[in-house]
Amino acid sequence: MAESNRLNAMKVTKLDKPGRFGDGGGLYLRVAEYETKGGKARSKNWIFRFERGGRERLMGLGSVDTLSLAEARAKARECRQMLLEGVDPIEARAVKRAAMLAPAVMPTFAECARNFIKAHQSTWRNPVHAAQWPSSLERFAYPVVGKLPVDMIGTPEVLKILEPIWETVPDTARRVRGRVEQVLDWAAARSYRKGENPARWNGHLKQLLPNTAKALRRKHHAALPYAEIGAFTAELRTKRDISARALEFLILTAARTSEVIGARWSEIDFAEKLWTVPGERMKSGRPHIVPLSDRAIQILSEAPRESDDGFVFIGRRAHKPLSNMALLEMLRGMRPGLTVHGFRSTFRDWAGDRTNYAREVMEAALAHVVIDETEAAYRRSTAVQKRRRMMAEWARFCDSAMNPEGKVAIIGRGGQ
Repeated sequence: MAESNRLNAMKVTKLDKPGRFGDGGGLYLRVAEYETKGGKARSKNWIFRFERGGRERLMGLGSVDTLSLAEARAKARECRQMLLEGVDPIEARAVKRAAMLAPAVMPTFAECARNFIKAHQSTWRNPVHAAQWPSSLERFAYPVVGKLPVDMIGTPEVLKILEPIWETVPDTARRVRGRVEQVLDWAAARSYRKGENPARWNGHLKQLLPNTAKALRRKHHAALPYAEIGAFTAELRTKRDISARALEFLILTAARTSEVIGARWSEIDFAEKLWTVPGERMKSGRPHIVPLSDRAIQILSEAPRESDDGFVFIGRRAHKPLSNMALLEMLRGMRPGLTVHGFRSTFRDWAGDRTNYAREVMEAALAHVVIDETEAAYRRSTAVQKRRRMMAEWARFCDSAMNPEGKVAIIGRGGQ
């Protein structure tokens, strides 16, 4: 104890000669001299001296401008306690610093997904696409892997997401797989995970899951027979929900869900009775002109309007479209097992069986391009006029209900 506390605050201030001055217990004040542009200068630092394995080791504790003599003694005391426990204080400090520099906690899959969406959503011009990204992950991926650290997700976890929906909703499952793959790629780019992406298709999941094209073909059978469309439409009109009107509009136009719920008033030409879907919202990437029947125009005329360029079919939140699940939920309540997409098949079957329109006209109504661009330019106006007549006939067919004898009767003229 006699060797301890040999320095005091006054000595620390006055010591100016380069050298090492002991306070006791391994604590030293080191005064160093160095050259500057203005001449010689001096620095004063606290160091802790100890021996480890027969070798002298010096550990810097900080400048006298940062640590007072009392604070330096306290740090030296901590170092002596570590030595008593067999711990090298220099190595212990290195471990502590490494821990501070390392990522605090590995982010979860849900956190990575939300960050990915935040980084990319400004580039998604299609509002339906932007809405489907978070909703599909929240429904199918988050319950399985949302809370897992992103580096813990492997093939078993990805299969646990996909297998329950791969054959029941194959189109949705395919999109979910692609979105999970993109999130995991993002996490790898951020150095949160290493190795191959367990959600990749080629060379991996392709060998583990059935072909989605075959599954999709099976799902296309889940369509309403066209002979029943009149009764279905009559039942649908008894419902007052905006989703019921959107579903009827979808049936009348033979459009896809994303095209209908993403429709804006600026796309509607009431004078010409045309709906022009911009290319960025079409699967083909090309604008699609849809002739509107009188009933389709009536649905639009009765729909509430927020603004001239707002969504036609408004969801629960202001200025937002219907959810991509709204039409399916409506259909499930009426005809469990059917798919909304199946109404395109219903229309195509009716057109093929009950009309004499050319195949090209039917396919054009479904936005299936089957002719080259030169022929398309030549026939565009004619095709629209032919499709106008065809869609009017389809609307009249939908505006009928099947009576008990199996004969078609126009609603309001004895039909039920």
